[in-house]
Amino acid sequence: MAYGGYSKYVDLRMRVEPEKYLTAVFYVEPAKGKSLVQAAEAVAAESSIGTWVKLSTMQDRVLQKLQAKVFEINRNGIIKIAYPLEIFENGNAPQLLSDIAGNIFGMKEVENIRLLDFEAPKKYVQSFPGPAFGVEGIRKIAGTLKERRPHIGTIVKPKVGLTPKENAAVAYEAWMGGCDFVKDDENLTSHSFSPFEERVVRVLEAADKAEAETGAKKMYAPNITASADVMLKRAEFVKAQGGNCIMVDVITAGFAGVQFIRGRNLGMCIHAHRAMHAAFGRNKRHGIAMKVIAKISRMCGTDQLHIGGIVGKMEGDEKEVREISREMRKLGGCWRKMKPVFSVCSGGLSPLSIPFLYKTLGRDIIIQAGGGVHGHPDGTRAGAIAMRQALDASMRGVSLKEYAKGHEELRKAVEKFGK
Repeated sequence: MAYGGYSKYVDLRMRVEPEKYLTAVFYVEPAKGKSLVQAAEAVAAESSIGTWVKLSTMQDRVLQKLQAKVFEINRNGIIKIAYPLEIFENGNAPQLLSDIAGNIFGMKEVENIRLLDFEAPKKYVQSFPGPAFGVEGIRKIAGTLKERRPHIGTIVKPKVGLTPKENAAVAYEAWMGGCDFVKDDENLTSHSFSPFEERVVRVLEAADKAEAETGAKKMYAPNITASADVMLKRAEFVKAQGGNCIMVDVITAGFAGVQFIRGRNLGMCIHAHRAMHAAFGRNKRHGIAMKVIAKISRMCGTDQLHIGGIVGKMEGDEKEVREISREMRKLGGCWRKMKPVFSVCSGGLSPLSIPFLYKTLGRDIIIQAGGGVHGHPDGTRAGAIAMRQALDASMRGVSLKEYAKGHEELRKAVEKFGK
């Protein structure tokens, strides 16, 4: 008997057992001439076992055991789909996305569709490694376990163009001004003007010098993003030079690349840049929400993840960013044995951004400013000092305007960036 098509994939009376199903939440706009129910059925079928036509090959045991079901639909276009856990391969992030975010975005039955969130059974989530270090491990490296303050970071600017020697000099000034963390930008890897190996050696030497002179621990995240084999060679090189952190552009490198590097257990934390995420995350009616990317990034093993800055130059409203930050720190339920991720706020930030970010997102964040540090009238070191002064003021409950009266670097930053 032939079964199939896009019918019979809705059961609004279904009882979803949390440990047997992965559930996904979508926003759906049906195509012209289609109802929301028809569109929802098509999504459930296409993302599990169905297709557009009845199949002579479909068997009862497959249909009954592996069929996804729409179990909730509301008038605002929000639907929820339950996927039997058996259709997912343990520890395979690409396969997860191929299921719940695969063909569905190109289906004619939908005008727009956006994957908003997913919840997975504990045994599935725990088949992934998660972060090797997490918040507490990074605090141990940075020496802030007792202080429990946000970390201050910067990105060497300009993004590309500096020689390794120039890059190291900028990093050194930032560390001397009080930055805990310095990183490459998303499009700096290995270039004729800045070969990866030379840059890593020089910047790590600058970090050692800054540590010796300040007595404070310093971290550097060189961007290893490339093909998997090259990423491994670069990561191993960083490790051999005494590095404690590497950076991967998680979207452009792919979650398989992240899992590959995490699986090598190199003893370095993974800083995740989200370059390209807005290509499918910015349109609120179509694509994949950043929350989904964040969850998968945590499962794959990133220790630090860019989540947006709310008040900076990048899109991302307060509600969304706060929700992602909370999700990255969850410890209960399916996340019980998985270390929390250090949320990274970046994109057009300056010392003026710190009071809001501290109040809104708390202590377990990394506040990164590129132009907000290097654009200071007195240079990089003064810019980093101003960032730390702004953080000190925020933690003491003092306004920046008041604190700037006795702190020259902050005063000049307020004057420059306040415009």
